[in-house]
Amino acid sequence: MKKERKDQRKKVILFGIIIVLFFSIIFSFLYYATPNITLKGKRILFVNINGTYQESGAQATYHGKDISKNIKIKGKVNSKKKGTYKIIYQIKTGIFQRSIQRTVIVKDIEKPKIELTGGETVSLCPGKKYEELGYKATDNVDGDLSKKVKIRESEDKITYQVTDKEGNKKVLVRTLVYEDKELPHISLLGGDEITIYQNGTYQELGYEVSDNCDDNLHDKVEVTGNVDTSKLGNYELVYTVVDSAGNKSEAKRTVHVIVPSSKGTIYLTFDDGPKYGTTDAILNILKEEGVKATFFVTNGGPDELIRREYNEGHTVALHTASHNYQTVYSSVEGYFNDLNIVHDRVLRITGQDSRIIRFPGGSSNTVSRKYSPGIMSTLTREVILRGYRYYDWNISSGDAGETTDPNVVYQNVVNALSRNRVNMVLMHDIKSYTKDALRNIIRYGKNNGYVFKKIENQTEMVTQRVNN
Repeated sequence: MKKERKDQRKKVILFGIIIVLFFSIIFSFLYYATPNITLKGKRILFVNINGTYQESGAQATYHGKDISKNIKIKGKVNSKKKGTYKIIYQIKTGIFQRSIQRTVIVKDIEKPKIELTGGETVSLCPGKKYEELGYKATDNVDGDLSKKVKIRESEDKITYQVTDKEGNKKVLVRTLVYEDKELPHISLLGGDEITIYQNGTYQELGYEVSDNCDDNLHDKVEVTGNVDTSKLGNYELVYTVVDSAGNKSEAKRTVHVIVPSSKGTIYLTFDDGPKYGTTDAILNILKEEGVKATFFVTNGGPDELIRREYNEGHTVALHTASHNYQTVYSSVEGYFNDLNIVHDRVLRITGQDSRIIRFPGGSSNTVSRKYSPGIMSTLTREVILRGYRYYDWNISSGDAGETTDPNVVYQNVVNALSRNRVNMVLMHDIKSYTKDALRNIIRYGKNNGYVFKKIENQTEMVTQRVNN
């Protein structure tokens, strides 16, 4: 009995071995008889809605040989529609075939975006409460999510969080830095250079001061230096201010104390140019006679002539861009808008920051009253505070409309000349008869002991009575 059980056990073991060998042979046969196929890339792939699905493909081998080109791919992915898509890769050799599958899930996997107005780091004045600068949240599917942004504030940061309908969450932090490293700003009324005449009176034109954190620093400005108008020379005044954070700024003003212009000096000034045919002819005469003059230019005419005026040593001064009284005198802002245009033109052509101006119609004009009563009283003060110097005239050549005869232009000028004053002569370089009278005017001045000069920043202003 015992022997029978032992024989039975041997039979079971033998049968098991036979079964294992059988299936091993079958599996080995199938392995070597069928191709092998593997996926390139992930078996489960996520694609963003409205994105692009890029086929990674698969690789197939048979007995060590690459047969990937024989793979057939079944299934498509519509990346514009949410869903789960199956891609089947099949390879066949003879009667044997193998396949493998990739799962592609199309859904919204993109996080929303948050844009912070003012940047992710904001500097604040010490002790100042942060006021929201603004933000915008957008999503590739849900669109504008700005109203769904949740904000959490702490002492040194602001956290912005938004979640789209698919559950994608975006968090962005704005860092708050409490510091004041910005210097105060001092602007000197009247400019950083002022000219006064010996034994005159120096009057402080003042200054404006501003700061990013301190509201009022005007009374904290210290002015050092002095001006002795009894002595010729250059005097420096220093304006210093320190804000509550210890940031220090200073500005310097140079005061030139000079001798007034010599009596008997003639300043030839020309308005309304430049213009081909007259300005260039006038420049030729001035060059031949060795005389320097002043040109109050507009925004018209060729750049070339302005450049020539400057290169030949004449003063290029500012008149008006438009010479339209309504435009110029409608308001203080209107005047400076017009002036800035011609100022920038001269700066572009010559590189010179010209500060010498002449009002259209002169400071005594009354036509401005029609557009803005009292504006000339304001402008004559305001241009000085902004660092300009304005020049009228005490001799008119009459070429603006009174005469077209060069002989009359000549007589108007020479008959009004005086050796007991500075002679500021008004002419227009756009008039042909002015050009024809010019040489005789110059020669008369030379023959009678006059000296010709151009207006410079130190030249004594010749002004008229303001009537508006």
